[in-house]
Amino acid sequence: MLKYCANLTMLFTEVATLDRAGLAAQAGFDGAEVLFPYEHTAAEWEAALNGLPLALINTPPGNWAAGDRGFAAVTGQETRFRDGFLRAAALATRLGAQRVHVMAGVAKGPQDEQTYVENLAWAADQAPELGLTIEPINSDDMPGYFLNDFDQAGRIVDDLARPNLGMQFDLWHAARIHGDAAQVWARHRDRVRHIQIAGFPSRNEPGGGGFDLTGLCADLESRDYQGWIAAEYRPARATVHGLGWLAALKSRAKLIGA
Repeated sequence: MLKYCANLTMLFTEVATLDRAGLAAQAGFDGAEVLFPYEHTAAEWEAALNGLPLALINTPPGNWAAGDRGFAAVTGQETRFRDGFLRAAALATRLGAQRVHVMAGVAKGPQDEQTYVENLAWAADQAPELGLTIEPINSDDMPGYFLNDFDQAGRIVDDLARPNLGMQFDLWHAARIHGDAAQVWARHRDRVRHIQIAGFPSRNEPGGGGFDLTGLCADLESRDYQGWIAAEYRPARATVHGLGWLAALKSRAKLIGA
């Protein structure tokens, strides 16, 4: 059975952050993901989640307002990256998060790629029991972000060949970067460990944009996908009023199971 998690950074923003997990559970989500959980203590998150599984968190980005987007590929910031990674790994372990998305940061060029590869290898070896992902992000949403191509990400994952390192397939970013998200999925699905979905081109509720979500689900079920499908989008209205897509995908699964 496929598992769906709500991105608590982007969904249920009608209420305070720590109140969103309860709404996600009530709405039928199986779990949650949080982009940057560092403004609250682990104890506060444990109480807020109240047993709801946590699928993924990101490494600390640094000063977001000043333009920081992580440090894994930023030459000269190796210590800052590694300190942040250890913080993320400790929090993920305490909260039972299955994966940590390692943010590359704003960088470019061969030297920064070498830094990125070395930091990813270090992180994967430092936390062998923790799943790690890397995610290409489109340059319009995040100018200067180092990892901005799925083929580049696939090459890095293959070269490192760490069993706990894989790709993050974000439908929105795949479509923005390469135009045809379905082709990106076909090329890289065997490397994918975490999935995020949104509608295209609006990044509102999932569906449309020429991408077959039911086909994706069928493909995942046929391959016994054990990861999560995360709802990472900007609701066009109150979150609870736009969850027809979730009910439809879950109903489809029940019909197939029957």
